[in-house]
Amino acid sequence: MGQPTRWVTDTKPGHSQWYIDRFRRLAAEGADLAGEARLLDAMVAPASRILDAGCGTGRVGAALAARGHRVVGVDADADLVESARADHPDLTLLVGDLAELDLPSAGEPEPFDAVVVAGNVMTFVAPGTEEEILRRIAAHVRPDGPVVVGFGTDRGYRLEDFDQHASAAGLRLEQRFATWDLRPWREEADFAVTVLRRPA
Repeated sequence: MGQPTRWVTDTKPGHSQWYIDRFRRLAAEGADLAGEARLLDAMVAPASRILDAGCGTGRVGAALAARGHRVVGVDADADLVESARADHPDLTLLVGDLAELDLPSAGEPEPFDAVVVAGNVMTFVAPGTEEEILRRIAAHVRPDGPVVVGFGTDRGYRLEDFDQHASAAGLRLEQRFATWDLRPWREEADFAVTVLRRPA
């Protein structure tokens, strides 16, 4: 692993377990936890191969798998991956730093049809690694494949910087929305869902 992520440095001890418990509770209560998966499912062909980058507890990947997609999830937090494996044993889930993402060396050489980066992942990565992470993600998606990234606009990662990093990583900005259910983008929105695409 490279430098510590903000998930480690900017949260309190026990945060990972709190996060695990929170999403298990929400699932048990019947909360809608599949919004990101619905969007991705609408964008790709049936049985697509999808990378869940920063998969956390596996909720997005599990919802995509339930829709028939082949999902590989990666997260730097071993506790989150362990909980995801327990809750979703049919998923392929790996512990790994997105700044060092190299799935062919982990036995996953096939390129992905799409990538989803949900759950404020980009605001929790190690400072200064954002462009490299987007570059490595771009290297794992097939030409013309979408990369969909969502994060809060008030979490210290400016959209202007994100757009610059994405462009430098070889990804083209295609669409931006204010929510995962495609509410129109507006400058004052507190959340951004950006559809990037690796040019063909």
